Amino acid sequence: MNTKENITLIINGQEKEYPYGTTYGDVAKEYAGDYKYPIAVANHNLHYQELFQVIEENGELEFLDLSTSTGHQTYMRTATLLFVKAVNDVLGMAQIERLKLEFSMNTGYYFSYEGRTNINQEIIDKITKRMQEMVDENRVIHKDSFLLSEAMKIFENQNMPDKIKTCYFRRSRVINLYEVDGYFDYYYGYMLPNMGMVKWFEVLSYKGGFILNLPTAATPDQLPEFVPLPKIFKTMMAATTLSETLGVEVVGDLNEHLVNGDYEDMILVSEAMQERNIAAIATNIIKNPGVKFVMIAGPSSSGKTSTSHRLSIQLRSLGFKPHPIAVDDYFVNREDTPKDENGDYDFECLEAIDVKLFNDDMNRLLSGEKVELPTFNFKTGQREYRGNFLQLGEDDILVIEGIHALNDKMSESLPTESKYKIYVSALTTLNIDEHNRIPTTDARLLRRMVRDFRTRGNSAQRTIQMWKNVRKGEEKNIFPYQESADSIFNSALVYEIAALKSFAEPLLYSVPLGTPEYYEARRLLKFLEYFLAMDTSKIPTNSIEREFVGGSCFNV
Repeated sequence: MNTKENITLIINGQEKEYPYGTTYGDVAKEYAGDYKYPIAVANHNLHYQELFQVIEENGELEFLDLSTSTGHQTYMRTATLLFVKAVNDVLGMAQIERLKLEFSMNTGYYFSYEGRTNINQEIIDKITKRMQEMVDENRVIHKDSFLLSEAMKIFENQNMPDKIKTCYFRRSRVINLYEVDGYFDYYYGYMLPNMGMVKWFEVLSYKGGFILNLPTAATPDQLPEFVPLPKIFKTMMAATTLSETLGVEVVGDLNEHLVNGDYEDMILVSEAMQERNIAAIATNIIKNPGVKFVMIAGPSSSGKTSTSHRLSIQLRSLGFKPHPIAVDDYFVNREDTPKDENGDYDFECLEAIDVKLFNDDMNRLLSGEKVELPTFNFKTGQREYRGNFLQLGEDDILVIEGIHALNDKMSESLPTESKYKIYVSALTTLNIDEHNRIPTTDARLLRRMVRDFRTRGNSAQRTIQMWKNVRKGEEKNIFPYQESADSIFNSALVYEIAALKSFAEPLLYSVPLGTPEYYEARRLLKFLEYFLAMDTSKIPTNSIEREFVGGSCFNV
């Protein structure tokens, strides 16, 4: 702690003194005009700080506004607290049996609800009004540290058994809670200083629960129209039901299984459910006799390769002869690859694929011709022909995997009835607790980090560095087509982060201090603290998890 009368800060390369007791929010007000959107978080000496905190040491200071990933997540988290507080105020804590943030869906959060009051438009209007009142009144959010024993009593009084489990498996003897007008809650991450900053929100009734619709990071000062994703919702709710069946809905439940040593049954049931889902997809495919092309796409590290192998086995068991086709083998030659706005090769755009050649080859196969398929040499950046001939018989079927597989422009000349489209994604439904969800992207990033190091020798720093562009490509080329799929396969496993932990932690600790990737590495390390590590020897060799931690019976 600085004991001097003043604090010296370096902001935008210039030194400036402030009296001791100044908060980050006080300084942020001076520099608000330098940012397009409201400032959400401070970065002081390579550590993120909430705006209501007092500045206690000299050093370099910069700010993050709502358009940054951290700033946007801070807004979403604060809006969640605002919503949960309003629901408690309107319905009364005694009337609410459960209010759980289940998952994100498009631009909104879906909250399931159980209670003595039925949800109708009148209730929605009252909750919205109460939220707006707290925004207009600029209600202050207080943050205080409590001993775990004290926090557990608070959570018991507020009927929050899930958060008591969070306390039970916490290593530190203290925990930080946020408080608004006598209501206490725990949140993983940063919070805005007051409710007045949550200016854009919408509450909707949806499927027996609520949608809290919020802005995106791209336009943080605009409220988008909420567009339902019924297929994704159905898949997510199926995963939630499985979690309930297994008794593993929050991290504390998972940790209890690991402590008690009874987690092998949980693994086997999770794997059996996935196999059953894959078998159901295979059955649906053969019910459509005209299908010759099974098109599989999904975001990075969704386990598409393992899913393709397992689906092929199921198809073989039904009398079909599947043949894998990688869309990547239809890349245009390196010199013909389009470049992005930074002058780098854009391998994820549709124009990086020789769409004409792909369609010509697939149509020739469909008509019964014998076709020599290409192989792309990633070292030379050239397409090659190595005598890989294929001719489709009555029982042959192609399993085509690639980023654009769900985009009809890639297979524009193929008859619709010849295609069966599958969207694969790791749709995580396990929560830290009922108000703190685990983003699907975090699980996928950990998967990719562990796999990239094991198979390519890539550091965690390199994986984190690439992740922003990977996500950008997904938003453009994959997510817009997910609802067009004939089937959605959820590759997430309820136990997987516990399995990844012992592999990911050493990699994350290796990210150097002072690098842009350091912040994300530290965030993920803090996230992993909620989990106990799991012995991976019990995971079956055909599991999707083996694609990442190693030991798969497939060539992945």
